[in-house]
Amino acid sequence: MSERGLSPQWLQRLALQAQQPPPRPRLSLCWRGQAVGSVQPEWLSLMAAAGGSRFFEASSSQVHCTAEDSTGLAELAQFMRQALLAGPWRNELLSVVSDAGHELGQIERAAVRPLGLQTQAVHLVGQCPDGSVWVQQRALNKPNDPGMNDTLMGGMVSANDGLAGALARETWEEAGLHLTQLQQLRFGGSLSVQQATSDAGGMGYMRETLHWYACTVPEGVLPCNQDGEVHAFERLSPSELVQRLQEGRFTLEAALVLVAFLGGPSA
Repeated sequence: MSERGLSPQWLQRLALQAQQPPPRPRLSLCWRGQAVGSVQPEWLSLMAAAGGSRFFEASSSQVHCTAEDSTGLAELAQFMRQALLAGPWRNELLSVVSDAGHELGQIERAAVRPLGLQTQAVHLVGQCPDGSVWVQQRALNKPNDPGMNDTLMGGMVSANDGLAGALARETWEEAGLHLTQLQQLRFGGSLSVQQATSDAGGMGYMRETLHWYACTVPEGVLPCNQDGEVHAFERLSPSELVQRLQEGRFTLEAALVLVAFLGGPSA
């Protein structure tokens, strides 16, 4: 495959969409003396109005989180949830990583976007021997991008996962496949996404690294969702895949991964 058939204008729009600065100024967020994210001043004011001032010490350009450890971050996340200033609650812990790459603790997934924390995700592109590609339609009740097309698998890297663990776990949960059933599994590369999100009334900010993999799904091996987060799977020919991409039917993250796959030397 190649990315021929994708218009240069569409590719340029996709690249711009993936690297959006915050629509409003944000204050740098520090924890344990290291920069970890950012918060919107309006969000900080709402937290204070709800009685959450104890979680932060703010200056004109910077905010320091006062939580002593991950237990304190859990209390912060619960307060955000009760004040309706968090994202959808997932009961899933993600790592809190400094901008320098140091892992400092863990926090509930619902808190990461309002706090502008760095996250990681894994995606798997499943190609068939005839060149078609398996894609999924996300569940219609998902809080983010319901009903949109996605890669064969796409999921967050939790605090308890390395990349390999997340790849194996998410491939089973979303597609009902074990990695041993797949052929020519390979690492494709890493991409970054920065954009505003709808969390906490539009005051969230996403900073995510996408680690994508590709494989061959043998004939007769069929994906089957296990966790209720996928509505359906289907195989698309290369031309159908390109058409759906340009129609905007894929999530931003999946579109970025699939464009990289289509243009990659191993595809």
